[in-house]
Amino acid sequence: MSYVGPEKVAVSMLESGLAKTKLSAAQMVLRGAVSTFLLGAAVLLAVTAAGQSGVDVFGALLFPMGLVMVILLGLELLTGNMALVPLAVIEKRASFGHMVGSFGWVLFGHILGGLLAALLIAALLTEWWTAQADEFGLAIADMAAEKTIGYQHLGYLGGAGLALLNGILCNGLVCLGVVMGMTSTDTTGKILAIWFPIAAFYALGFEHSVVNLFVIPAGMMLGAPVGIDDWWLWNQIPVLVGNLIGALALTGLPLHYAFRQRTASASD
Repeated sequence: MSYVGPEKVAVSMLESGLAKTKLSAAQMVLRGAVSTFLLGAAVLLAVTAAGQSGVDVFGALLFPMGLVMVILLGLELLTGNMALVPLAVIEKRASFGHMVGSFGWVLFGHILGGLLAALLIAALLTEWWTAQADEFGLAIADMAAEKTIGYQHLGYLGGAGLALLNGILCNGLVCLGVVMGMTSTDTTGKILAIWFPIAAFYALGFEHSVVNLFVIPAGMMLGAPVGIDDWWLWNQIPVLVGNLIGALALTGLPLHYAFRQRTASASD
């Protein structure tokens, strides 16, 4: 049978987190950059599908293809790593420094990949900046504005706090998708297990820091009235913190502690 039980999944979570700390900096940056590029393509597909059909849920049903490609190709996704790498630190199999280094290099790769994808998509949708973006490009610009200056009417504490809460709820689902991908040994099973939590986060409009590293700069290049300070202060920083809290509190730690003792006894 292709199904993998929770005890073995708990072991896989720990081993995956440990393996990620052993990658070279160049591997982490490159894998992080490629993953953001793939997520950017998935966002563009989702926005286009929702716009053409007039049904937003169609976009949500297509978006998970991005994370599926990231996981099946063994790339690096910071938001997923937030639930896995700390487990290796908790079990004293990796140091806190290793975790910080892993997070930092992967985030750097995400920033590079997000900016490159944003630049290419903006150039495509504006025909090398010789024309106004089409309706789908304008939809991305609207998304960027909503994710940043859209919070400002609440004041910084309220707006950033709401972004943080959106980040917490988002990454509980994203990390669930990452872990669900470990519950099957065959490709079809992995895809189906990953798909639904990711579709749910996108449909609910939660904030994903890695996706935003593409959406917000792309929106800025396509005309969104958003500055770099708006991007980082009203969205990127609070969402990153929220994603970390969500990864640990909603997925990584509960599953680890729920099955750690059972896993240990099975190994004996």
